[in-house]
Amino acid sequence: MSFWPEFLIIASVHLLAVASPGPDFAIVLRYAVRYGRRAAVFASLGIGVAILLHVTYSLVGIGVLIKTTPWLFQLLTVLAACYLLYLAQGALRAKAPVGKDVIELERQATPASLKAFSAGFITNGLNPKATLFFLSLFAVVISAETPFSFKLIYGVYMALATAAWFCLLSFVLTNSKIRGFLLLKGYWFDRLMGVLLLLLAAQLLLSSFGGAKGG
Repeated sequence: MSFWPEFLIIASVHLLAVASPGPDFAIVLRYAVRYGRRAAVFASLGIGVAILLHVTYSLVGIGVLIKTTPWLFQLLTVLAACYLLYLAQGALRAKAPVGKDVIELERQATPASLKAFSAGFITNGLNPKATLFFLSLFAVVISAETPFSFKLIYGVYMALATAAWFCLLSFVLTNSKIRGFLLLKGYWFDRLMGVLLLLLAAQLLLSSFGGAKGG
């Protein structure tokens, strides 16, 4: 298969995957609501860099080891669920800002940048669904005859496209008018994200232990 037809298929599949709601979306939305544009962008960059992690282990074959070793994949799933639970408990404790709290929320953006990047990276890096997506992509869509250099280009593109998508989302969510509303009412969105993160964590745990029981 030549470069462009294969690339267009990959780009289309990736776009559908990255645009669908999931842990990555929840994290970006939470940081946009709670800390503002800078933190949300850093979380987006963390997600994009984590894509390179998935691409790397898919290229070197580690992903196959994870998939074919049930306990290892289950451990990855449990770790991801625990991290989502950790984020959820923080989101659920969000309180309504009053007076000076609004100003403090705006000031939290800068110190939260590194934390936001780490949250984005860990959330995507531990996501077992992302693991399965890239394994399937490299096993089914990308031909075995495709040169390594092409595969590397595909991986870099997906990392950049993912980061760009969530950065765009960050800018939309932190528009001045939207930001003003979110600073006052955003704690409700924060709590909603906490519930969503709890549900995502529960889904991961149920699929993990359900699959183990079924196996």
